[in-house]
Amino acid sequence: MKARVTITLKPGVLDPQGKAIHHALGGLGFDGVEDVRAGKVILLDLADGTPVETIDKMCEQLLANTVIENYKVDVL
Repeated sequence: MKARVTITLKPGVLDPQGKAIHHALGGLGFDGVEDVRAGKVILLDLADGTPVETIDKMCEQLLANTVIENYKVDVL
């Protein structure tokens, strides 16, 4: 079983990496980009039948900083 965890900063949290990407895109001539928010994707290879609740616990205890980040789990 495979799962994809997408982690993004919560709205209102400053994103310096996103700002740097936005600035670089403008420097390369991509002027239509209004904002950039950077995040991360973690792919997990799990034992078949692993409950989504277990993946949530992984996210809350280690994978995501739930004070400033949101996460979304997709079982693939």
